[in-house]
Amino acid sequence: MSNHLIGIDIGTTGAKTLLITPDGSIVAKASHEYPMDTPRPTWTEQNPDDWWQATVTTIRSVIERSGIHPKDVASIGLTGQMHGLVLLDRSGRVLRPCILWNDQRTVAECDEIREMVGKSNLIRLTGNDVLPGFTAPKLLWVKKNEPVIYEKIGKLLLPKDFIRYCLSGSYASEVSDASGTSLFDVQHRRWSADLLAALEVPGVWLPTVTESIECSAVVSREAARATGLLEGTPIVGGGGDQAAQAFGVGIVEEGLISATLGTSGVIFAASNTYRVEPEALLHSFCHAIPGMWHLMGVTLSAGGSLRWYRDTFAEVERLRAEELGLDPYEILSEEAKDIPPGSEGLLFLPYLSGERTPINDPYARGVFFGISLRHTKHHFVRSILEGVAYSLRDSLALVNQIGVHPKEIIVSGGGARSDLWRQIMADVLGLPLLTTNSEEGAAFGAALLAGVGAQVYPSPTDAIRSAVKKKTKIRPSQNGKIYQDYYQQYHALYQALKGNFVSLENVVNTNF
Repeated sequence: MSNHLIGIDIGTTGAKTLLITPDGSIVAKASHEYPMDTPRPTWTEQNPDDWWQATVTTIRSVIERSGIHPKDVASIGLTGQMHGLVLLDRSGRVLRPCILWNDQRTVAECDEIREMVGKSNLIRLTGNDVLPGFTAPKLLWVKKNEPVIYEKIGKLLLPKDFIRYCLSGSYASEVSDASGTSLFDVQHRRWSADLLAALEVPGVWLPTVTESIECSAVVSREAARATGLLEGTPIVGGGGDQAAQAFGVGIVEEGLISATLGTSGVIFAASNTYRVEPEALLHSFCHAIPGMWHLMGVTLSAGGSLRWYRDTFAEVERLRAEELGLDPYEILSEEAKDIPPGSEGLLFLPYLSGERTPINDPYARGVFFGISLRHTKHHFVRSILEGVAYSLRDSLALVNQIGVHPKEIIVSGGGARSDLWRQIMADVLGLPLLTTNSEEGAAFGAALLAGVGAQVYPSPTDAIRSAVKKKTKIRPSQNGKIYQDYYQQYHALYQALKGNFVSLENVVNTNF
């Protein structure tokens, strides 16, 4: 029976493919890493062809490991990192590396767009301010700095939609991912004719946009040969990674909120109506569920901060983990458990890639503050976990201000596997945290969206009811009072250092 579902996630560090059954059981999974280039400070790029090769590898792997026949795959769902600028020429060839969501090169272009359109008009037209991570300012940067490439553009795609193109030859996207381009009318769920005209972006460059649960393409003969899938297998719209992740943990009703500890950290609040935070400090995007929207606060470097620490300073822990057959993060988390709440005065600002919510400052930089002779490597690890939690508390405060007051939060993402990090989050946010059986993140949500599109589930709610189960509840401890005191110190640090971040950026650019 054709009821197995595939979810593919084009993440920042690698691709992940899941094969699940309708009850949410994971039959097989595979992942494959690829590099990220930083050609200059604050710039990040990836080769889209690396995503495709990783996708081919992981699809073949899950089919082989599961032992199922490709005809038993009912549908494929796609998700991935948002905002990335993938440019194709008129023959469908990649023109340049993708400029990623955490790239901060486009500050001047954001200012230029605000000057052309007006910030209040931008918020009216798109529900959001324009930020360096978004897609439109990246396109303007290419126009100004790489005019030869700009003249060759035939299509503009987002990362997961490049994989759709490779799988099918079709140019398509969906509403949740398109919401983060600064070219999309989020309220009316369509490309903004006003923004396209203001930025002189030809409409033919943009893919067709569908709802996230609609089938938008089918696997081509060429892709079937490459991946082992069956030609004609349906591909649904899917969703941006945060919308898919939230769907995969059951955020399908207004008032439900999730916290994601992935490469980035996210507070995600579902809404039955289109809402905009007055100063656009929260993102206002379409949800993956038709007729719903969501508000989102983002910490750019959440799990990314811990990965940076692991790769830069934790060689001993990595070697030890290899000997014991463990994940290095398990060892880092276990060692940090012995450090008291507040890390004995060591604070961390997780601004390794600038920051989104609530400061929207591409010049902000990571900071360890309060270092003393008493502090060990274990203090530094715990302070990273706490700093990310403080940052997400900023986003939760904004969600509360627009009238959403959850009684609990569903937590997910790779960082949520850490008992310590979950407890720190509960203590800092002051709310119970719930985990679910869907520990595979956005790929799981993409598979469920595929099931709705293929009518394996009658509705999004039925998909959640069938496949998502709540597991454990983590309640705040008495450490909340300690964290309240340290949070106030954390909150004051950015304002104290804001001017220094800007002047440092000028020094770096002058001497690069």
